[in-house]
Amino acid sequence: MSQLAANVSKRLFSLDVFRGLTMFLLIAEAAGFHENFGTLTEGTVVSGLAHQLHHHPWNGLRFWDLIQPFFMFIVGVAMPFSLRKRLASGSRSAVTKHILRRCFLLFCFGVLLHCVYNHALVWELWNVLVQLAFTILIAYAIMNLPHKFQIGISMGLLLLTELLYRLYNPEAPYAQGHESFGSWGDMLTMGKVNSGYWVFVNFIPTAAHTIWGVICGQLLLTHKPPQEKLKPFLLWGSVILVVGFAMDWLQITPIIKRIATSSFTLASGGFAILTLALFYWAIDIKNKQAKWLRIFSVVGTNSIFIYLFAETVGVQWFRDFGRIWTEGLLAPLGLSEQLILVINSLFVLFIFWYITYFLDKHKVYFKV
Repeated sequence: MSQLAANVSKRLFSLDVFRGLTMFLLIAEAAGFHENFGTLTEGTVVSGLAHQLHHHPWNGLRFWDLIQPFFMFIVGVAMPFSLRKRLASGSRSAVTKHILRRCFLLFCFGVLLHCVYNHALVWELWNVLVQLAFTILIAYAIMNLPHKFQIGISMGLLLLTELLYRLYNPEAPYAQGHESFGSWGDMLTMGKVNSGYWVFVNFIPTAAHTIWGVICGQLLLTHKPPQEKLKPFLLWGSVILVVGFAMDWLQITPIIKRIATSSFTLASGGFAILTLALFYWAIDIKNKQAKWLRIFSVVGTNSIFIYLFAETVGVQWFRDFGRIWTEGLLAPLGLSEQLILVINSLFVLFIFWYITYFLDKHKVYFKV
């Protein structure tokens, strides 16, 4: 292997851990932990913690609202690393074909997941993989531009979102309900609206997450000292975080995850950049690459595969499989049904994790 190829194939462990922890939380939801933990703790002193594992019903921000932005941002961070590695052994046209194929497969997987959820053939475009297919295409199309132009385009997408919602319904552009531009777009593309108020056009503003991830990845690939790379992350992550919350506090634009308002995109994007900075500082700069962190990093090596596996086979089979053992062993001990369900979700989560660990140990990777 050439020196160039060796350099570009070197992985950033902090990024693997960040991605793995995000995926770990996603598959924990598929294992049923969030739902069962919420039911178990309802009315107790820790119920507020349990609420953080569910999306905010409308105007506000909870921890779980950050997971999808983290996922889309991390994909962006990884893109320059993947691009440089592929260009070391291939052509730009080959890379473009790979990106197009990947986005097509992500789109198809996202649509098929809704069919699994509904146990029927449906045409629904609300899944994160569908959103990701579009944000990757947008980010890839502009990633060779100077950073100031990439930033300008991302801000243009947020401005476009503002205009579309405000022009469609000037009286109440962000009121909860189905009288918004996003719902109109859903009727146009799918002939239906989502009961939870999620909208397909979320990919327009959240493309900013993937674009900002690309910029951060490009900065990480520079030859600047690590501390110098950290400074713009801390500065701009803090700035857009404050701006996002200020727009909400000043009642300019409310923070709403379900329709990805510009204020939500800014605030969640700020959290994503600052979280990357924290992981980069703690793991790569301080060289605290503890072995126990591989608990999370191995989940990130097959991220799309384990997400699809958990959302299909995991939800529909492994939860019931786990209950054979957890209920059979724990019910005679007098444990409550809700506690058993929480333990079962942790057992299923372990199964998901072990599958990714086994695949990583044997160097089996499913790349989209």
